[in-house]
Amino acid sequence: MALYEHYIKRVLDFALSLTALLLLFPFLLLVTVGLHFANKGSGAFFTQQRPGYKGKVFKIYKFKTMNDKRDAEGSLLPDAERLTKVGRFVRSLSIDELPQLLNVLKGEMSFIGPRPLLPQYLPLYSKEQARRHDVRPGITGWAQCNGRNAISWAQKFELDVWYVDNCSILLDAKIVFLSVYKIFVREGISQAGEATMEFFNGKN
Repeated sequence: MALYEHYIKRVLDFALSLTALLLLFPFLLLVTVGLHFANKGSGAFFTQQRPGYKGKVFKIYKFKTMNDKRDAEGSLLPDAERLTKVGRFVRSLSIDELPQLLNVLKGEMSFIGPRPLLPQYLPLYSKEQARRHDVRPGITGWAQCNGRNAISWAQKFELDVWYVDNCSILLDAKIVFLSVYKIFVREGISQAGEATMEFFNGKN
C-alpha cells in the first residue's frame, strides 16, 4: 500500500489532473460565465481554507453555487436561501468540485481521499477520527460513495478512517466508478433540511 499511496498515486494524480484541466477548459469556462451571471456578479469561484495531509491548511478552489444575499442586519441568508438554480444543478452533478483539479495538480489533494473539511473541526476530532488526515484529502472518497452528506458525521469519519487503512489502486478504481454512479442518481447531496450538511460540533 505504501508504494501506491505515497508514490504511484501522486504520479497518477498529477498526470490525470493536468490532462483533465486541458480537456475540460472550454467547459470550465462556460460554467464560470454561467455562475457569474447566476450569482449576480458576485463571482463564480469560492475559496476557503481547509486542512489537508497531516492537518496542513491549504486554500481549496470550488465553483461558487450560492449568491451573497444578506438580511436587513447585513448577515448572510441561510445556505438554502442563497443556493441559486444554476448552483443547485452544478452541485447536484458535483461540477462545483472541478476547480479542485488545481489542488490535485499542486499536490494539496488527490482524486480519491477523505473530503477536506473546515479547519475549526480539527480540535473536535477524536484521536481515531483525526487519522483521516493521514492521507491527502480527495475530490471524492469512500464516504461519498456510502451516503455523501446524508449520513451522520460519525459514520462519515468511520468510512474515512477505513479508507486510510485500506487504500489501494483497486479500491480507488471502485470509488471512481461508484462516484460516477452516485452523481447520476443524485443520492446523498444533502441532509434533510440542509443545503448540504449541518456543522460538526464534536458530538453529532
